Amino acid sequence: MKQTLPSYTSGTSNTPLLGMTIGEMLDRTAAKFPNTEALVCLHQDIRWTYKEFVARVNEAACAFLAIGVERGDRVGIWAPNRYEWTVTQFATAKVGAILVNINPAYGLHELEYAMNLASISVLVTADTFKASNYRQTLYELAPELKASTPGKIKAQRVSDLRAVINLDTEKHAGMWSWAEFVSLASEVSQDEVDKVQSQLQFDDPINIQFTSGTTGNPKGATLTHHNILNNGFFVGESQRLTEKDRLVIPVPLYHCFGMVMGNLGCITHGSTMIYPGEGFDPKAVLQAVHQEKATALYGVPTMFIAELAEPEFDSYDLSTLRTGIMAGSICPAEVMKKVNTKMHMKEVQIAYGMTETSPVSTQTSSLDPFEKQVTTVGRTQPHLETKIVDPGTGNVLPRGEIGELCTRGYSVMLKYWNNEEKTREAIDDSGWMHTGDLATMDDEGYVQIVGRIKDMVIRGGENIYPKEVEEFLYSHPSIEEVQVTGIPHETYGEDLIAWVKLRPEAEPVSADDLIAFCKGKIAHFKIPRNYKFVEEFPMTVTGKIQKFKMREISIEEFGLK
Repeated sequence: MKQTLPSYTSGTSNTPLLGMTIGEMLDRTAAKFPNTEALVCLHQDIRWTYKEFVARVNEAACAFLAIGVERGDRVGIWAPNRYEWTVTQFATAKVGAILVNINPAYGLHELEYAMNLASISVLVTADTFKASNYRQTLYELAPELKASTPGKIKAQRVSDLRAVINLDTEKHAGMWSWAEFVSLASEVSQDEVDKVQSQLQFDDPINIQFTSGTTGNPKGATLTHHNILNNGFFVGESQRLTEKDRLVIPVPLYHCFGMVMGNLGCITHGSTMIYPGEGFDPKAVLQAVHQEKATALYGVPTMFIAELAEPEFDSYDLSTLRTGIMAGSICPAEVMKKVNTKMHMKEVQIAYGMTETSPVSTQTSSLDPFEKQVTTVGRTQPHLETKIVDPGTGNVLPRGEIGELCTRGYSVMLKYWNNEEKTREAIDDSGWMHTGDLATMDDEGYVQIVGRIKDMVIRGGENIYPKEVEEFLYSHPSIEEVQVTGIPHETYGEDLIAWVKLRPEAEPVSADDLIAFCKGKIAHFKIPRNYKFVEEFPMTVTGKIQKFKMREISIEEFGLK
């Protein structure tokens, strides 16, 4: 009788974990590759070598000490992708301040909540971005700002805030401009920064990232130097990054994908960080790859879909591309084929994780067969463990069975900031992070995500995993993108609805056409009976589809309870 393996793996490696702080790592890389380009910020016309970049970081670190920032203080950053974001990331790490990433899409209520939860004392903010006017929002939240001396703010609704640094070139009441802020660096010597940096420990908290709160308020995942520096390093190791690699980063820096996998992945390998714009624009991304002869590109599948659909796609030379990361969700097979061939990314990899795990827990490799690249999220990362458990009992399941994915190791966050109850719910007594994702593990240790525990649809007693249905519908020639979720049904409890975006040049199709397409090819109970044809999907700033919003909109439009 064949013995079934348990759904458990550990990632082995001959490469040890990095036992240092982020500031130490940056100093080492800058000493090793002083003349390699570190940061290229195309929309701001910035092009710095590692020698120049570390000088800018040290200057900002001096300025943070000059305005009284101490180890453990929380410094918020509320801005899109700009060079100042990255300088702030590394400068705060050098002085031991905890960088609090604030979603650029946050409005007044969310900003107030985040600032008070983390007790932010210094806020670095853009002036405006897209439809957001950050300065106006701040003056509304803290009207005392307008009459304040910069650095001496006393605001009733955000009582910990004492300083605001605005990234606009113009001067605004109560705020320092970035230029004014960095000019304060002359008050502090580099020796003082070096002294503070030498006392920091790699297990110190250095970053708070808010999880996208689909229900209730966002939680602040608290991450250490050790968490994120090592995760960025091993993500880069898997891609075989070196000082010759040039990575285009169109994903938001406020999220782990940008600041950890992107920025820290680069600085641990001496690679170049390239920002094509403040926010995602497919044309700007293609232009950046073409102009900068990029070797790597990051994005969620929807970004790659948009790049491939760009009307002038063929006019860009993407032949320098080799690798990159696709994360956020599984990449449809047809899209992956085009990324491999048309975009020359033969070594593109799929990464899976969550903010609470720094973020990556599993990753495919460039050696994995195509089928594994498009159906799985790879195998367990080095120095980490993965198991799949019965959500009811917590017992490890045999390989091939669906259960909750759990991960353990250096990457698991310290805690949710100021939220012991939610921390205990997420991390059990044995140190396992419970992801809330449903997954299976095959005999070779590859993990397949089949949905969120809360996204699973139960139709007439049958468990349906929307991802499986989406994968099938992607094979229809007229469909560019599709997302499936559950809606209430009087008889079956729940039923499926598919939101469909058709290819611009495709033959028009109806709901009946798609139902007929599914018949006989997937189980009858998995066939969506309801369809909504759309041009776009409700998304987070990081490009993740918000299924709960799809469900809410569908319920309202279909007049359901």
